[in-house]
Amino acid sequence: MRIRKISVLLLSVGLLMGITACKGGISETGSKAETSDSIRDSVVIAIDSEPETLDPTKGWGHGNSPIVQSTLVKYTADLTFENDLATGFELSPDGLTWTFTIRDDARFTDGERVTASDVAFTLETAKAAQGSVDLTYMESASARDDTTLVITLSRPTSIFLNTLASVGIVPEHAYGEDYGVSPVGSGPYRLVEWKAQEQIIFAANEDYYGGVPDIKNVTVVFMSEDAALAAVMAGEVDVAYSSAALGRTQVEGYRVEAITSADNRGFTLPVLPDEGRTTESGAPIGNDVTCNLEIRQAIAYAIDRRQIAETVLNGFGRPAYSENDGMPWNNPDVEIETDVEYAEKLLADAGWEDTDKDGIVERDGLKAEFNCIYPSGDSVRQALAMAVAEQVSPIGIRITVEGVGWDEITRRMFSEAVMMGWGSSIPNETYYLYRSGGALLDDFYNPEGYGSDVTDGYLNAAMEALTAEEANRNWQRVQWDGETGTAMQGECPWVWIVNLDHVTYVRDGLSIGKQPIHGHGHGLPLIQNLNEWTWSE
Repeated sequence: MRIRKISVLLLSVGLLMGITACKGGISETGSKAETSDSIRDSVVIAIDSEPETLDPTKGWGHGNSPIVQSTLVKYTADLTFENDLATGFELSPDGLTWTFTIRDDARFTDGERVTASDVAFTLETAKAAQGSVDLTYMESASARDDTTLVITLSRPTSIFLNTLASVGIVPEHAYGEDYGVSPVGSGPYRLVEWKAQEQIIFAANEDYYGGVPDIKNVTVVFMSEDAALAAVMAGEVDVAYSSAALGRTQVEGYRVEAITSADNRGFTLPVLPDEGRTTESGAPIGNDVTCNLEIRQAIAYAIDRRQIAETVLNGFGRPAYSENDGMPWNNPDVEIETDVEYAEKLLADAGWEDTDKDGIVERDGLKAEFNCIYPSGDSVRQALAMAVAEQVSPIGIRITVEGVGWDEITRRMFSEAVMMGWGSSIPNETYYLYRSGGALLDDFYNPEGYGSDVTDGYLNAAMEALTAEEANRNWQRVQWDGETGTAMQGECPWVWIVNLDHVTYVRDGLSIGKQPIHGHGHGLPLIQNLNEWTWSE
């Protein structure tokens, strides 16, 4: 199978002188970002979040292109795969052995050649790290010779290409404890400087086998959305990741691009009762209100998602009905219409009544009220949570919205609703969100405690499928098989609300290419195709 363009087989799917970021904006020790033709090979980009590391084995580039490093294959904007370091691969009939041929003209920025041994070392290191890159199903990766890589899996895994597309290859000879802050790679860009909480500077890799990018110098400054818009208005940045609330502001010399994303918002609802149990870390488990299916479904049907997208998101978004709306593996049957009468009927049929006329329904002395927490400082999540609380109040459910820190969220998320953000253009996320084995672990994937033998069966079938069609059929059955599933008309462990557009200010004359569908990532997905950006004449 030696092809340049790989179909979605198993899956899915100079620095400007003196500009330094500060918390309030950009301080100038020299001039503002120039726009003259003489330096039309540089850009300054403002985004609102800083990566924790540039080490792909520990999560850098996960779900996006790592840009500093090459990958075996890369994900394209039209949800297909394309060779990167690989020139082709062969898959054994049982789906367990992948044999990749590696190009022989790729070099790390220190001059050393990239070999199959580097790729094997990277995958084994990522597996051992047990971080955001899940390679638990990989038995081994080894180099047969400099250009031949053999990977053996313990079971067929339909998301394997998706995983490989986001694991940047690190050099075995130059990998150490500080690699995450001073990486050596073979991607289109190299790291020049990283000032923590201020900026990262990249420069084009002049020896990149894929062709030297037109944009030679890139400064990424980290600042809040408000500060980023101020920088746009002052002409100090070329590109700025903004927010829906600010996206209608017109700035001369810039346009707004609303980039389609799979970045969604919704809230988890604990599906287990409060029985006094705790997680391994001691966090309480369960909620006696949200453990009732009719409560969860009533909330889901009472919400007017279109209205919320228009008002809270300023029109920069659309209703969300699942974790993967619009993807090839999405089940279109998950979409539900707002139906307040049906929501009220669900509650009444289950015995919930407002007996004391205080506006809150109750049953056996238990009132239908609970907290929904969100990360403090996130104005979008706050506004979404408040909009939902307002919309469900007429059916007799009271939601108290509270902003707290992430440490507090990790302690309370197993027993209270949380306004979460997810979203990916690959199907891996469905597996991690709903598998029983991932419930109630001290991470963010399944704090609601959802588990189902039926769902697990479909998840495993999707993971082990040998064709995209078979995998997609089972991903869809996870959501809804006609009788049950994770969808809101099913077990409803999530109430999905909206998908966000990624609102981005772009200076006139700059093309940011055909942006791939953005996943959740607070601005970082924006730079995954940097090597395609160009200035017009």
